[in-house]
Amino acid sequence: MQDLTQRSVFREDHVQFRDAVRHFFDKEIVPFHAQWERDGIVPKEVWRKAGREGLLNTMLPEPYGSGGDFGHAAVLIEEIARTGASGLGFPLHSDIVAPYIHAYGNTAQKDRWLPKMAAGEMIGAIAMTEPGAGSDLKSVRTTAKRDGDHYVINGAKTFITNGINAEIVVVVCKTAPDLGAKGVSLIVVEDGTPGFAKGRKLEKIGLMAQDTSELFFDNVRVPVDNLLGEENMGFKYLMHELAQERLVVAVRAAMSIEAFLQKTVDYTRERKAFGQTVFDFQNTRFKLAEAKAQATMLRVFVDDCMRLHLTRDLTPDRAAMVKLNATALQNKLLDEFLQLHGGYGYMTEYQVGRAWTDARIGRIYGGSDEIMKEIIARTL
Repeated sequence: MQDLTQRSVFREDHVQFRDAVRHFFDKEIVPFHAQWERDGIVPKEVWRKAGREGLLNTMLPEPYGSGGDFGHAAVLIEEIARTGASGLGFPLHSDIVAPYIHAYGNTAQKDRWLPKMAAGEMIGAIAMTEPGAGSDLKSVRTTAKRDGDHYVINGAKTFITNGINAEIVVVVCKTAPDLGAKGVSLIVVEDGTPGFAKGRKLEKIGLMAQDTSELFFDNVRVPVDNLLGEENMGFKYLMHELAQERLVVAVRAAMSIEAFLQKTVDYTRERKAFGQTVFDFQNTRFKLAEAKAQATMLRVFVDDCMRLHLTRDLTPDRAAMVKLNATALQNKLLDEFLQLHGGYGYMTEYQVGRAWTDARIGRIYGGSDEIMKEIIARTL
C-alpha cells in the first residue's frame, strides 16, 4: 500500500527510528505475542528490553526519555498496529502517563520516576475510570484526604490498562469532593504502598495480552510530595492532555486499517473459489477499492492532526473528530476484511479476526463516541 517513507509528516530521523522499532518487534515481540495472548499479560522483561533500546518515553527529553517528539511516538504506535501486537501498553505508559508527570511534576518528582520509566524499570498506569463513572471524570468518587504531610486515598478503579504490571499509578481523585470538577487532583501511588491492591485481571473480548485490571485503595497513605501540580487542578490537567490521548488512538486505528487492507489483498489474491481467486470477483475488488479510498482519506486527516500536534496546535475538538472518524472507519473496514477472509477470518490463525475484536475498544476508551460527539457539538 502506502510507502511510509514518503509521508511528509515524518522526518529522516523518524524513518530511521522506524527501522529500529521494526527490528526490535521482529525479534522480541512478533514471535511471542500469541503466547502472551494466552497468558493474558506481557512479561515485564519485555518492557525492560524496550527501555534499553530507547523505545519508551520517546517524546520526552533526556534523561527522562530518548529526546524525540510525537513523530517518534507515532512510529511506535503504528508498528504496534501494523504487527497486531495489541498487548503492548507502551503508548499508555510513554505517551499518556509519563507526559502527565513531565508536564505537571516538579524536578524532584521527574528525577525520581521518569528515568526509571524510560528504562522500563517502572511501568506506568493512570487510574481514571471507576465502576460507577466511565467517561464522566467529574463524577469520580475516589477521595484523597489531607492528613498532615500525607494524603489518605480511598476508592476503587477499573478497566486500568497496565494494571497488573503497573509499578507507578497516577490516580485521579477528589481532594475537595464538594467542588465537583474543581476538586479533582492527580496523585502518584507506587506499587507496594500499604493499602494499595491490584484486583483481578479483567477478562475482555479483545486485547487479550493486555493486563487490564481493577485497583483498590484502602487508606493508602502517600506523601503530599506525590501530588502532581497543584491541588484541585487535576481536571484542568486532564482536559489539557486528552487531545494527545485521542490522537494516539486515531494513529493506531489508521495504521491498523492500512495493514489489514494489505493483508486482505494478499489473502484474496491467493485464495481460490469457484475456479478463480477471490480477488478476481468484482465484488471483492470493489470492496477493497472502496476501503483503499476511505483509508487514504483518513490518512490525510490523521497525518494533518499529527502535524498540528507536533507544533502543539491540535485543538480538543479536532482531536475528538479524528478519533471519532478513525475508530468508526476501523471497525467498519476490519469487519469487511474479516468477511473477505471467509471462515478463516473467524479463526485465530489469521490476525484479522483478533484485530477486528481488538478494534472495538477504540470507540470506548480515551472518551466514548458519545463524548467525542458532545465535544464536537459544542463548536457548532
